[in-house]
Amino acid sequence: MRLLYKLWLDYRGRAFGDGPARLLDGVERSGSLRKAAQDLGMSYNKAWRILHAAEQRLGFPLLDRSVGGTLGGGSQLTPEGKDLLRRYRALAEEVSALLEAAFARHFGDWRDPVGPGGDAVDPASAVPSFEWHHEPDEDGGPS
Repeated sequence: MRLLYKLWLDYRGRAFGDGPARLLDGVERSGSLRKAAQDLGMSYNKAWRILHAAEQRLGFPLLDRSVGGTLGGGSQLTPEGKDLLRRYRALAEEVSALLEAAFARHFGDWRDPVGPGGDAVDPASAVPSFEWHHEPDEDGGPS
């Protein structure tokens, strides 16, 4: 059994999570949103829409974009984008450690299930996985 969860920042809707973070990581490495999208197996248009939606919700730009030409175009993270990515990665690391420790405390004594005749069964197929995320109630407060 394993613990699965999703983490995202919510501000006027889902504003930032692992998808946009992976795109920003890719832009930081490659200097190109197109290359970052390609490396993640998504179209440039989809990557642009994801980051544009995040920028609209957050209220600040994540990327400085330069249009192509003889020198070629490119993108780099804005100072706000770098700060957001750094904070999100630190939060995700801390949340992961806390959740893994809690999971080990509460489920660490569970053993992998055994099938008929004593054969080991793939735990992923035998035991349902759990996914946790926080959803605000209708008025935007905690549910």
